[in-house]
Amino acid sequence: MTYDTVGPAPLDYLPCRYGTSKLMFRGPRRRLEAPYIAFLGGTETYGKFIEEPFPARVEAEIGKTCVNFGFPNAGIDAFAHDPFVAQAASQADVTVVQVMGAQNMTNRFYSVHRRRNDRFVGASALLQTIYREVDFSQFHFNRHMLTHLMQVSPERFEAVRAELQQAWLARMRLMLGQIQGRTLLLWLADRPPVAEAEQPVGELGHDPLFVTREMLDAVALHATAKIEVVSPKDPFAGPTAGMVVSEFEAQAASEMLGPMAHANAAAALTDALQSMS
Repeated sequence: MTYDTVGPAPLDYLPCRYGTSKLMFRGPRRRLEAPYIAFLGGTETYGKFIEEPFPARVEAEIGKTCVNFGFPNAGIDAFAHDPFVAQAASQADVTVVQVMGAQNMTNRFYSVHRRRNDRFVGASALLQTIYREVDFSQFHFNRHMLTHLMQVSPERFEAVRAELQQAWLARMRLMLGQIQGRTLLLWLADRPPVAEAEQPVGELGHDPLFVTREMLDAVALHATAKIEVVSPKDPFAGPTAGMVVSEFEAQAASEMLGPMAHANAAAALTDALQSMS
């Protein structure tokens, strides 16, 4: 009996755990012996659909162990509530912290899953009061829920946006404060951060979601250094060019940064890290 194959074979991310952390990170597993560089972040740091994500590229360039603590769809909560990751980051020569969006955090309006931060757990009484007509039991993911709230009432949604932005600022300061060592803040996106006054009206915006120029500059004061890597997709290449993805995953992958963005991030990070050594 023969079977037709559908798309390329999936990537083996060699998932692994470190210490007492309950998060499953991308391998191969590295020895946490100094000197090493730690990388904290979401889907981009993890390198979903990418054969060689930027932490691996940096390791090849500088010849120093790079530990990938990226976790798919992670928000700040995944790391702020993980004592082991904070300890491992504190023992690193430098910790690269990817700027993650503000939607995947527990806040005054809704709660998220402790580890899978993109999962919506429930709305607070306050949010249910603001949006009395909304049935929150229909939502499983934060972005779906937020998109619906925006469509129901852009005016009322401004209170939600403001809460998420304030929570993001506080949580970023908390996470950076937990790392007792040098930190390098990384903005990695297909467009530069936008000022608050230039935020899009009537739509959620672009990733990292809800993070403005003013917010980025404010938390950068709590990091050792900051770099911004802006890597637009090539309009002449396919949306998943260079990515390892099946046809079932193509839609999700098309919304993510591709190999060129990882190459650009690795080049910028290599220069920044060498200047910090």
